[in-house]
Amino acid sequence: MPSTTPTASTRPLRSRALRAALAGAGAAALLATAACASGSASAGSGGDGGARPINRLEIMAPADPGGGWDQTARAMGSAIEADELARSVQVSNVGGAGGTVGLAELKNERSEDFLMVMGLVMVGAVETNKSQATLADTTPLARLTSEDEIIVVPANSPYQTIDDLVAAMKSEGRGVSIAGGSAGGTDNILAGMLAQEAGVPASDLNYIPYSGGGESLAALLGNQVSAGISGVGEYAEQVEAGELRALAVSGAERVEGVDAPTLKEAGLDIELTNWRGVVAPPNISEEAEAKLEKLVDDMHGSEAWTELVATNGWTDDYLSGEEFETFLGEEQTRIAGVLKEIGLTS
Repeated sequence: MPSTTPTASTRPLRSRALRAALAGAGAAALLATAACASGSASAGSGGDGGARPINRLEIMAPADPGGGWDQTARAMGSAIEADELARSVQVSNVGGAGGTVGLAELKNERSEDFLMVMGLVMVGAVETNKSQATLADTTPLARLTSEDEIIVVPANSPYQTIDDLVAAMKSEGRGVSIAGGSAGGTDNILAGMLAQEAGVPASDLNYIPYSGGGESLAALLGNQVSAGISGVGEYAEQVEAGELRALAVSGAERVEGVDAPTLKEAGLDIELTNWRGVVAPPNISEEAEAKLEKLVDDMHGSEAWTELVATNGWTDDYLSGEEFETFLGEEQTRIAGVLKEIGLTS
């Protein structure tokens, strides 16, 4: 359960309110105001001192339906509604360009009751798409989860192992097509690292980006591509049903329920996990930022969210406040370097 100790961003709000009350009304008026506030807090529900609850929360998934961001946004909405942390939650999809189309919309969003799901994919897409909107145009709130990537092929594919796929990439070059998420995202990065480790030139990598997990899944099931890369959860049902064959996972350890080795077990020096987080529009008030931070913190601590994380096969990887802001800055630097190394940026 995350701590409910007020964050650094909430404490200055109280100090400014105190100074303003002293300057505008004097000590006596302040005492009266404090007494009223205390009574209101006692009468109000919840532990936030009777603060106005969010009436209508909007959560944007900056991708088409079916992918990891969409799943995360809808899981958030479900958990928030289950614990009545907001009176209503609306989830919307704004797909395109690795989330940077949605990022551009967020940059101009004026509502302070608004969240957008994002993650490692967006960090890369900002670089590869040379996006005018960047993560500096957001208010970072928290990292929520992380998830291994999985490399799959259609059930009738001739590739039985990851070694078979890598050998084909070497011999056939662009004749081997790999479906995944948007250009510059985690899937694309993993495909590039796989090609690099196999000694395949970046120019011979035939990576086909899709803006939503549903589209890449349809391409795989329709035998339109040779292989696919995505988060484990996005292909889990099809792998379990035998419609797709898992060749490898990208994390440090095997994934429970998935009969596939890690890439390192298979002799490839690659380890990569995808993380997802949540941000708010830029330039929101400090009061609004504190309220949204508490909302996300309360959601993360709820039983409903814990169950949804387990159901989707995600790993709880919660990080909030200044720690998340520091992590985000470090990730932007790291991914910019990786993208340059594998030839996705110059």
